[in-house]
Amino acid sequence: MASKVIQAFYNDDDILMLAVKKVKAAKHHIEEVYCPFPVHGLDKAMGLAPTRLAITSFLYGCIGLTIAIVMMNYIMIEDWPQDIGGKPSFSYLENMPSFVPIMFELTVFFAAHLMVITFYMRSKLWPFKQAENPDVRTTDDLFLMEIEIHDNEEELKSLLANTGAVEINISEK
Repeated sequence: MASKVIQAFYNDDDILMLAVKKVKAAKHHIEEVYCPFPVHGLDKAMGLAPTRLAITSFLYGCIGLTIAIVMMNYIMIEDWPQDIGGKPSFSYLENMPSFVPIMFELTVFFAAHLMVITFYMRSKLWPFKQAENPDVRTTDDLFLMEIEIHDNEEELKSLLANTGAVEINISEK
């Protein structure tokens, strides 16, 4: 069964922030907010949980560092030791200062590339995916707040009209 949602359009991000705070204070659940640009503090106002992407980025960096250390130890110390510039090739610790740039680069490489893949998988943004905006004006100049209706249509309409919405629509989700 399709659910009905009420869509309130706003033309200013400050008015949107105040509206989100008023709707949350009235104990209504906001399904989604569509914006033409990022609005600072909107995630906190909506009550969204903090992201854990920074933790995954750190773990991906650790994976890159580990792979760099294992790879350099195997290639330069165990498999094919070479005397380059008079540097000893007898142990990894003796050569580690010359390996620091490689360790740094692979740490950044793994963290950056795996974070992009994680972001696309987590947000379900695949190449050539069609946009899911309910209204094309949200990519230009309008902000849209979407709230699911649970037998409180008139209450939500009056609340959203008092928050400064320029347009209120009801649609099937």
